[in-house]
Amino acid sequence: MLFGTITLTVLSTLLSSAQSVAALGSTCTTALGGGTAGASDPFWLQNMKHQGTSAFNADPSSYAVYRNVQDYGAKGDGSTDDTAAIMSAMTDGGRCGDVSCASSTLTPAILYFPSGTYVVSSALSQYYYTQMVGDARNPPTLKASAGFSGFAVIDSDPYIPAGSGAQWFVNQDNFFRSIRNFVIDTTAMPASAAAIGIHWQVSQATSLFNVVFNLNSGSGTQHKGMFMENGSGGWMGDIVVNGGNIGLNVGNQQFTVRNVTINNAVTAISGIWNWGFTYQGLTISNCQVGLDLATGGLTQAAQTVGSVLVVDAVVTNTPIFIQDSTAANGGLSAGSLVLSNVQLNNVPTAVTVTGGTTVLAGGSTTIDSWAQGFTYSGTSGTPTFTQGTITGPSKDASLLDSAGRIFGKTHPQYESYAVDQFVSVKTSGAKGDGSTDDTAALQAVFDQYAGCKIIFFDAGTYYITDTLTIPAGTQIVGEAWSTIMAGGSAFSDITNPKVAVQIGSAGDTGVLEITDMLFSTKGPAPGAIMVEWNVHDPSGQQGAAGMWDTHMRFGGATGTNLANPQCPQASRNAACQASYLGLHLTSGSSAYIEGTWVWTADHDLDTTNSANVTVFSGRGILSESQGPVWLIGTSSEHAALYQYNLVGAKNHWIGFAQTETPYYQPQPAAPAPFSVNSALSDPTTFGGSSNMAWGMNIQGSSGITIFGGGFYSFFNNYDGTCNTARSCQDQVLNIDSTSSVNVYGLSTLGTPNQLSVGGTGVIAANHNGDGFQDTATAWTS
Repeated sequence: MLFGTITLTVLSTLLSSAQSVAALGSTCTTALGGGTAGASDPFWLQNMKHQGTSAFNADPSSYAVYRNVQDYGAKGDGSTDDTAAIMSAMTDGGRCGDVSCASSTLTPAILYFPSGTYVVSSALSQYYYTQMVGDARNPPTLKASAGFSGFAVIDSDPYIPAGSGAQWFVNQDNFFRSIRNFVIDTTAMPASAAAIGIHWQVSQATSLFNVVFNLNSGSGTQHKGMFMENGSGGWMGDIVVNGGNIGLNVGNQQFTVRNVTINNAVTAISGIWNWGFTYQGLTISNCQVGLDLATGGLTQAAQTVGSVLVVDAVVTNTPIFIQDSTAANGGLSAGSLVLSNVQLNNVPTAVTVTGGTTVLAGGSTTIDSWAQGFTYSGTSGTPTFTQGTITGPSKDASLLDSAGRIFGKTHPQYESYAVDQFVSVKTSGAKGDGSTDDTAALQAVFDQYAGCKIIFFDAGTYYITDTLTIPAGTQIVGEAWSTIMAGGSAFSDITNPKVAVQIGSAGDTGVLEITDMLFSTKGPAPGAIMVEWNVHDPSGQQGAAGMWDTHMRFGGATGTNLANPQCPQASRNAACQASYLGLHLTSGSSAYIEGTWVWTADHDLDTTNSANVTVFSGRGILSESQGPVWLIGTSSEHAALYQYNLVGAKNHWIGFAQTETPYYQPQPAAPAPFSVNSALSDPTTFGGSSNMAWGMNIQGSSGITIFGGGFYSFFNNYDGTCNTARSCQDQVLNIDSTSSVNVYGLSTLGTPNQLSVGGTGVIAANHNGDGFQDTATAWTS
C-alpha cells in the first residue's frame, strides 16, 4: 500500500531517535523503546484517555475536544452512509461553522476516524479549528457514494449557497485546521462527475498530510484530488494522487508543497493563480502534463500564476513537464520559473509556452538549475531576462539526504508506539485551565519523563509564570494545538527579557520533537522570549530536533488579555505589549521546522466581526544557528523590528517564507515601543527611510538559500491604499554586503524596493510587475 513507504520511513526515524535518547544518559529508568504496539492495535490516539478541554469555552467541563466519529454513530463498514454521523461529531457543542461565526479559538475539535471505510453521500464541511485525524497505522477511507452530491468530499470553506460566491469563512483568515491519515476515494462516482476529494481553501496554521486520493480515471474523467482557489497558506505534504483529470488544482497567495506523488492523471498540477509556490520533492508519472501554469490566460500578460519553484523532482513518461504562457519578459514577471535538480525520464518537452513553442527541451536528462524570468546579481539593479541555466541554490551537504535531495521529515505521529509509552501532563498534575500556574507541574513531567515517555499535552491552556525548561530527548505531542501560555511579572520587564520556554541548554545534542502545539502569552508580557531553541541534531540524525504544525500566537484570542476589548485598533496601549521575541535559534542549535506560523495578531479571532487589534511584539524569528536549519513553509507576521533576522547564520534552507509588516506602522515607527538590543544583534535601521519592520534582515551569514519568499506590506497605519502604489514602506528585504545568500522566487507587495544590500535598494519592484504583487525570479550575492 502506498502509505507503507511513508510509515516505514517514519518508523526508521523513530527507532534512531529512541537510540539517541537512550545514549543521552537520561534519568529515566527505562528509555523509550522503538515501538511496542501490536500488529492489530489501533493508533495510540484511539485508546488514549481523553481529558482535554477548551480552557476558555463557556462550559469547558462539558465541551468535548476529542470526538471519535464511531461514538456518534459512524460505522465505517463500507456500506452504511456515515455522512450524518460524521457531521454530528463535527458540529457537537455549538462549534464555529455554517456562517455562525468568522472564527473561534473556543471550540477546537479533533475528529478521529478509526480504521474502516466511511461512505459519504454529501460534503463533510469542516468547522473552524478542526483536526480531522485518521488511524495512522491503517488509514481509513472516505468513499464518495455513486450518487454523491456536494462540492467536495471534505470542504474546508463551503459556498453558501453553492455557486453563489459567498462562503463560510474569509479565505485569508481560514486558520487552524488539519487533515491527516486518510484515503479519499471518488472511484464510485461517474468519470464525468465534477468530483473533488478535498476543497482546501485555507490560510496559515493549516496542514494536509499523509493523504492518498484515488480518483476515477475513466474516459473524459473530470475528477480532481484537491481544489484550492484562494487563501494565504501554508504547508502541505506527503500526498499521493492516483488518476483523475487534475491531481492538484491550486490557487493561493503562497504555499510550500513537500513530497507529493501524482500518478496517471491527465494533468498532475494545474495552477489557477499565485504569488509564489514552492514544490519540494515532486514525483509525477504517466500524466499528459506535469504542471499547467497557463490556465490564467493564453498570454503572459493575462497569466495569473506568478511564480513556481521546483526542487528535487522526478518526472516519468509525461509528454510535457511544464505548460506555461508566453514567457515572462517585457516588464512583466508572470510565469517566473525556477527548476533545481529535476530528473526527466522519457519527457519529450521540459517547458513549453502557449502555442507549442518549446522553451526547454526534455528527454531523459537532469535539469541542474534553470530559470525563466528576471535575474539579478550583487548590487547591480539591472534585470536580465533569463531563459536558461542560472547559478543554483546553495546546498550544503548537511542540508541534503543520502540521495542528494533537500532533506525532509514527515510530521512524527509515533504510530508504532503503544498507549503505555505516552504520559499525559494532566494525569501528571497539570490543569491546563488557563489560570492555574502549571509551571512546576509541567517541569516535573519533563524532568521525570523526557526520553522515556512521549509527553502528551491534553488539549488545554497551560499557564506558566517562569521559564519552563524542556531537556534534549523530549518528544511532545499536542491535542488540537494545546497551548503553553506565559504571563506574570517574570515576563513584564521590557528592559530585562526572559525566556519562557527553553528548549535544551547550550551545547545540548539529542532528539527534540514538538508537534501540534501553540505557544502564547497572557499580556502584558513585553519581556517574554517565547521559545529559545538550543538543541542540535546528534551526529547522523538529520532533523532529530524539530517542530511540526506548531505555532506562536500573540494576542487576538480570549484569555490573552490582548484581544479587541483590551487592544482595539490604533489603541497604542502599553498593556498590549505581547512579547519581546518569538523564536530564537541559538548558534549551537539545528532545527527542522515545518508549517510553523509566528503571528502577532492583527484581529481578534473570537469576535463575530474579526475586529482589528493593535498588539505589539518586538521580534519574530531570530536565527544565529550554524546549521543545518530547514524552514519549510514558515511565516512570521507583524513584529515591530523584523519578522526574520539571520545573524552570523550558516546553512539554512528556507522555502517558502512569508511575512507581513505590522499594520499600525509607522505609528509608532520601528522599533517602538521596543528598543534596539545589540546583544541580540538587532538591526539599527528599519525599512529604509520608512522606519518600518524588516520582512527579513540578513547579516554576516553564509550558505543561505531562500527558495521562495513573500514579503508583504499591506498597510501604512491601517491605510491600504499604499499597496497598489508600492508606497507602504521603502524596503522590506535587506542583506548585508558580507553575506552569501541566494534568493529565488521573490514576491513583494507595497514596497518600491524588493531587495536591498546594506540598506540600499537594488531590485526595483516596478521592473517586476506581476498583477497585485511584484516578482523577481532570482538574485545571487
